[in-house]
Amino acid sequence: MHETTTRQRFCLALVLLLLGACKTGLMGPSKEAVTQLLQQEAQALKANGEKLDPSLGVKATWTIVSVDVREQKDADRPWAGTIHFKIESRMKDVDGSDQTQTFEKKYEYVYTNTTKQWLTREVADILSKQSR
Repeated sequence: MHETTTRQRFCLALVLLLLGACKTGLMGPSKEAVTQLLQQEAQALKANGEKLDPSLGVKATWTIVSVDVREQKDADRPWAGTIHFKIESRMKDVDGSDQTQTFEKKYEYVYTNTTKQWLTREVADILSKQSR
């Protein structure tokens, strides 16, 4: 009797351990994990946006205003996200004065379990139509 109880406890512990290890695979990544990935995407967009040819005489500063992640009821696209930037561009006018222009830009993303990455909503929709 004692051996059976010990074996049952061991099997139960093993099942719980396996379920815990498979949780990410079954449920997908956590909100914290995908938020970190979207923040990395925001940093990459900022770096690329600020790389302008110096011969153009334009300097741009991209400020990350927010990175928002929200849950969706879609098995393959469990997360949606928005990256919101404030962009300021500066250039010298022909008379030597500084011209500054400020505007905002938002990028919409979805996280797909198929690719395990953030894709712009447009790209995700195109891939979804191609796989049908």
